[in-house]
Amino acid sequence: MGLKDKLTELKRNALEEINDAKDLKKINDIRVNLLGKKGPITEVLRGMRDLPKEERPNVGSFANKVRDELSNAISERKERIEIIKTSKRLEEEKLDVTLPGVPVKIGQPHIIMQVIDQIEKLFLGMGYQVVDGPEVEEDHYNFEMMNLPKDHPARDMQDTFYITDKFLMRTQTSPVQARTMEKHDFSKGSLKMISPGKVYRRDTDDATHSHQFHQIEGLVIDKSITMADLKGTLQLIARTVFGKEREIRLRPSYFPFTEPSVEVDVSCFKCGGDGCSVCKQTGWIEVLGAGMVHPNVLKMSGIDADIYGGFAFGLGPDRFAMLKYGVDDIREFYLNDMRFLKQFSQRG
Repeated sequence: MGLKDKLTELKRNALEEINDAKDLKKINDIRVNLLGKKGPITEVLRGMRDLPKEERPNVGSFANKVRDELSNAISERKERIEIIKTSKRLEEEKLDVTLPGVPVKIGQPHIIMQVIDQIEKLFLGMGYQVVDGPEVEEDHYNFEMMNLPKDHPARDMQDTFYITDKFLMRTQTSPVQARTMEKHDFSKGSLKMISPGKVYRRDTDDATHSHQFHQIEGLVIDKSITMADLKGTLQLIARTVFGKEREIRLRPSYFPFTEPSVEVDVSCFKCGGDGCSVCKQTGWIEVLGAGMVHPNVLKMSGIDADIYGGFAFGLGPDRFAMLKYGVDDIREFYLNDMRFLKQFSQRG
């Protein structure tokens, strides 16, 4: 049998073996055994030294052609095996997109933040600005600018945490108002603002008191502001938070930074004013304090009290949430008990 015949038979047998290969290891073994230095093609080519010189180029060219054909066949089979393997893996790993998905639990704002957001939206809609300020505050802004000079007895009502003689944890968000009044340019218009945030006092924690709680204070400064403007604003707050049927009642009170000052009651949203355990049979529930800005507060901020006046109010979102949703212990808001917090869906 001539060399060409041997190469032809070798190619036929090798192609059958290549086509029968089922995995990458098998096809790689065929490549090494068939095309390696000790492979059958090399062995056949060693016999070329016995051929006449004029036949060697023809046989050599044929041998190279066989080698190339087998090499291409091996590459194609390897690629095919990889495709089959990938398809099988995809088949095993495929997802049924028609299956129902795993529901994702959607969080919600804390109940106090819901109340704060509701009040902020109300005042933003009336053209107020929401202003933040530092929680570590200067005594000057926290007390003195609010008409509470050093050694004033009214400071005892707001005993707080002092960091130094000059700095303390703010007892109210009023310092934000003082800082804003100092900077506001009244030649460009009135000042209408609310200042929400955390405040701190040295209270003993119990069902209705906390050393840390939230407060929202509001301030309007302009010409010709009257008590009627304040009353209308307070009425709107009460009806927005507690219901459209709510009425308010103003009672004379005392705050160093307002004059005159009032305590604000809202008609009981449980009994409608008839008297119940929530309102202690009075038909009214105290909700916040307010009043007309004291002239001294205006003067200390560089505002002419003979031209400008205004009103201010302060409310506690924590207390509002307790009253609105019937929570009888303020500490529930801060325990992070999901059983408690999940009761309150997102409300407007």
